[in-house]
Amino acid sequence: MTVAGKPGYPVLIIGAGRGGTALLEMFLEERLVNVVAIVDTNADAPGIRLAQPHGIATFTDAVQALEYCKQYPDCIVYNLSHDDAVADAAERIFGDKRVAGGTEVKLFWQMVTNLKQVKLDLEKSQNQLQSIIRNVMDGIITLDESGRIEGFNPAAEKIFGYSQQAIQGQDIGMLASNLAQDAAQQGVQRTALLEQLGQRGVEMPGKRQGGEPFPMELSLSEMYLGGVRYFIGIVRDITERKQAEEKIAHLAHHDFLTGLPNRAYFSEILAHSIALSGRSHGKLAVMFLDLDGFKKINDTLGHEAGDLLLQGVAQRLGETVRKSDVVARIGGDEFILLLENIAGTENAAAVAQKIIANLATPFDLDGTPGRVGASIGIALYPQHGESAEELLRRADEAMYQSKQSGKNTYRFTPD
Repeated sequence: MTVAGKPGYPVLIIGAGRGGTALLEMFLEERLVNVVAIVDTNADAPGIRLAQPHGIATFTDAVQALEYCKQYPDCIVYNLSHDDAVADAAERIFGDKRVAGGTEVKLFWQMVTNLKQVKLDLEKSQNQLQSIIRNVMDGIITLDESGRIEGFNPAAEKIFGYSQQAIQGQDIGMLASNLAQDAAQQGVQRTALLEQLGQRGVEMPGKRQGGEPFPMELSLSEMYLGGVRYFIGIVRDITERKQAEEKIAHLAHHDFLTGLPNRAYFSEILAHSIALSGRSHGKLAVMFLDLDGFKKINDTLGHEAGDLLLQGVAQRLGETVRKSDVVARIGGDEFILLLENIAGTENAAAVAQKIIANLATPFDLDGTPGRVGASIGIALYPQHGESAEELLRRADEAMYQSKQSGKNTYRFTPD
């Protein structure tokens, strides 16, 4: 039994050099051991200096230390000195069964040193791993087998807006989609997430702390530690990537200067509208518009003025037609319009007249007025064609008839 100090088997260390210090360091971290004293002829030995702040008795005389430790009947002596007299005294007082010395202590010291190095290496690896997890750009989430959150790295905190403390123990379902957060819906969301197990880069809607939805990419895997199943989720906020993809898609289908649909996109829209009109027996009109007088403005005032004029024309055309109609720019000073669900030629003619009137008002070209007219050709579905290509071609032909008729007017495709 111990007389004082912390609980544990009492130990006396003889020798406070490198070996004794390493032994003391290990025992200080071990609850089963209570170092009651350490002795060395050098009062400034490293083991002596280490022991003093911990309230461990220190001696420079081995016999005095041995006598001190007699109050601990079960005291175990580790003799790291090479003094035969000390070894004899230790064995005389405590008996050789509780005294380790010589080769035995050397082997024990080597084992302690190796274990200490293994511990340092393990701590270094753990610190490196934690540093990587803390600094990686992707969110890392660890889940228990039931789908509850156990770990949340700083990147995940930034992505979702929750702190590690606030999110720990919560259901992973609260981070998905934009459903209300009752238990049943969280369970549905958790199931949807865990079904992605083993898949990489799965795109799905996520939800931030304030309820804001955002696109995320999830890679989910499983691991076993001590026979217990865990899940590891790697999460990436792909909002910027999605915005870039949308921008690229927009540029591929729209005119850069005016933001209107380009010819290829307009053809797709027209083909779709023709299919719908064919099923509903509806009518639509395609208008091919070419500006009159644009070249003169572009040549005299410069390309910047020409660009301002084209942007102004695009705006006025959009204000003239209905929201359900489509205005596109196909290049240069040429525009195409699609009027859906019209009653007949009178409706198309009225829109053409309105366009010509609206374009007649001078444009402000950075302080300089600019005037243009419009020559418009009109083709009707199904009267003048039943395909997008045919309607565009015949509307183009009608536009040239308008040019030949004195410009700033409109013509229908001949039946």
